[in-house]
Amino acid sequence: MKSHVSALFTDLYELTMIQGYYEYDNNPEVVFDMFFRRQPFGGGFSIFAGLDDLLDQLEDLRFQADEIDYLRSLGIFKESFLEYLETFRFTGNIYAMAEGSVVFPGEPLIRVHGSLIEAQLIEGLLLNTINFQTLIATKSARVYVASNEGKVMEFGLRRAQGGDGAMSASRAAYIGGASATSNTLAGKRYGIPVRGTMAHSWIMAFSSEKESFEKYADLYPDTTVLLIDTYSTLTTGLEAAIEVGQRLKAKGKQIGVRLDSGDLEYLSKQVRHRLDEAGLTDATITASNELNEQIIHQLITNGSPIDSWGVGTSMVTGGDAASLTGVYKLASKTENGTAVATVKVSNQPAKTTNPGTKQVYRFRDANGTPLADLVALA
Repeated sequence: MKSHVSALFTDLYELTMIQGYYEYDNNPEVVFDMFFRRQPFGGGFSIFAGLDDLLDQLEDLRFQADEIDYLRSLGIFKESFLEYLETFRFTGNIYAMAEGSVVFPGEPLIRVHGSLIEAQLIEGLLLNTINFQTLIATKSARVYVASNEGKVMEFGLRRAQGGDGAMSASRAAYIGGASATSNTLAGKRYGIPVRGTMAHSWIMAFSSEKESFEKYADLYPDTTVLLIDTYSTLTTGLEAAIEVGQRLKAKGKQIGVRLDSGDLEYLSKQVRHRLDEAGLTDATITASNELNEQIIHQLITNGSPIDSWGVGTSMVTGGDAASLTGVYKLASKTENGTAVATVKVSNQPAKTTNPGTKQVYRFRDANGTPLADLVALA
C-alpha cells in the first residue's frame, strides 16, 4: 500500500504564489519544462531516473485535514483558498523520457502540462525526486562503465542521507548499472537482487577466523564470501579462507573472499595467486573500501584480479557532486485559447530559458548508436 504523500512537501513560496493565482483567477493551462544545466562529475552523460517514483507520488498527492490546519495557523492564507486546497488533486499530464535514458543538459527530461496552480505546486517534489535519483543513477553508471561493465553491488545504506535517501539511492543505483543492493527493504520494494557477506564483527565474535569462516560456510555453503582482512589479510585471514574453501570444494561448492582495506591492487594479486596455488581457481575476489569510478578504473588498468565491487558512500551520496543542476521553468501559457511561449531572460546567459513547448528527437546510425539530440518546438 502506498503511503500518503503530503502536498506540504513544497517550498512556502509555491503556496503563496498559488494563493495569488487562485485569488486573482489566474489559472491558465501551462507547460513547465524540467531540465538540467550541466553534467555532473565533469562527465559527458547522465542517466534519467526517478520518474516512476514521481508518478506514484503525484497520483496520491493531497492535503490532509491536519495539514490544512497547519497552513491556517500560519495566518497568511485565506479561508476560501484553504477550502480549495482540501479537494486538491494533481490532474495534469506528464510527458517524459524513459527512465534509464541517457540524457544531456538543456533538453526537457519532463514536460508538465496542466493548470498553473497544480503545475506550480509540484515543482519542489518533482525536482527533489528527479535531481537526486538522476545524480545517483549517473554515478552508478560511471562506476559500471569503469568496471568494464562488471559486477557492481551498491553497499551504501549506512552512508546514505537518511532513510528516504537510502531507498531512493538503491533504486537509482540499480537503474544506473548496479546489479544488486545490500538494502533489504529496497530489494523487497523495488525487486532489486540483494547481496551481502559479513562484517568484521562476525569474525571477532568467534574464537578464531577459521571458526568464524567454518560456521558461516556451514550456514551458507552456496553463497560463502569470507571477509579476510580483520586481522592479517595474507596470513591468518587468507589461510583460514583457503582451508574452508578446500573443504567446500570437496563438496562441489566454491567460495569468495572480500578485501575491505589496504592496497587492493597488491592484495588482490597476492590473494589470486595463493587461491590458484591452492587449487581454488574458481574462488572469487570482491573489493570494497571507499571505492569510486576513478579507483576502480585504476585497479582494472593495473590488472587487479577483482571479480566484483562493493561501492557505498560515493554511489549513494554522489561523491564529489552534491546535486544535479536540474531546474523547472515555465515554457508556455494559454492566453485567449492560444498557447503563448514564455521565456526567462537573465543577466547570466546560461540561465536564459528556451521558450515554447519542446520535443527532443534522438538521431541514431544504422546500428542504433545515438548520434545527436535535436530539441525542437512540439
